[in-house]
Amino acid sequence: MLLSTAVLAGLGLVSGLGLAVAARVFHVEIDPRQEKIADTLPGANCGGCGYAGCNDFAAAVVRGEAQPGDCPVCDSASASAVAEIMGLAFEEKERRIAMILCQGTSERSPSRFRYNGMASCASAALLGGGPKSCAYGCLGMGDCQEACGFGAIEMGEDGIAHVIPERCTACGKCVEACPKDLIKLVPASAKVHVLCSNKDKGPAAKNACLAACIGCKKCEKSAGSDHIAVEDFLARVNYDDPPGDLALVDECSMGCIVVVDLDSGDSARTN
Repeated sequence: MLLSTAVLAGLGLVSGLGLAVAARVFHVEIDPRQEKIADTLPGANCGGCGYAGCNDFAAAVVRGEAQPGDCPVCDSASASAVAEIMGLAFEEKERRIAMILCQGTSERSPSRFRYNGMASCASAALLGGGPKSCAYGCLGMGDCQEACGFGAIEMGEDGIAHVIPERCTACGKCVEACPKDLIKLVPASAKVHVLCSNKDKGPAAKNACLAACIGCKKCEKSAGSDHIAVEDFLARVNYDDPPGDLALVDECSMGCIVVVDLDSGDSARTN
């Protein structure tokens, strides 16, 4: 009995010494700036920066692979503090907000068939593009809502998803989650938006949704193709130089061009 106890104690001692030696041999010095930056970051670990988490992002900033302003969740004060730790000048970027480019509610774009599968947009999309009349429209099953860690997306009673602007951090998780590629991160200052993603020709698009873009090009002619252009029968806003004339909405007979004031801080739905 005593011998067994002594052997186990000896093995434990040897193992402990081995771990201590390994810890010293393989110890990696961490730049103290990395810990300071990690403490400054919001700790959301959302991955919106392209790294596994806040600590990985902090390490990337220290290595010079990422910039202090690359964290989509950071406010200006936090990003500026990170830049100060690194001894860099901070250039504030314009805030971006997720925009769902669809107005295909249950009323405007009813179902073609009854779907009884898993309550997931990704799953429903595999079955003939999903039950909605518009093959390009929001399926309304909440994949984007589930992916958002900030409560910035809610599913409406009208059958489509809606963004709550003041909660959005532009992490991009909802963009990745949408199988229809309906969500785009847009500048908060942009006021005019085309809330449609239908690429069918006019008559087919109109039959699929009462708020579909029919590619008539009235908006392009009015605002200029540098600001809004029609391609594949769909009008798209150039968010690098968005149209500033709010009266442009009057050019759209289908109502798919809308004015949304994302900068106001109003919690009204964006579509």
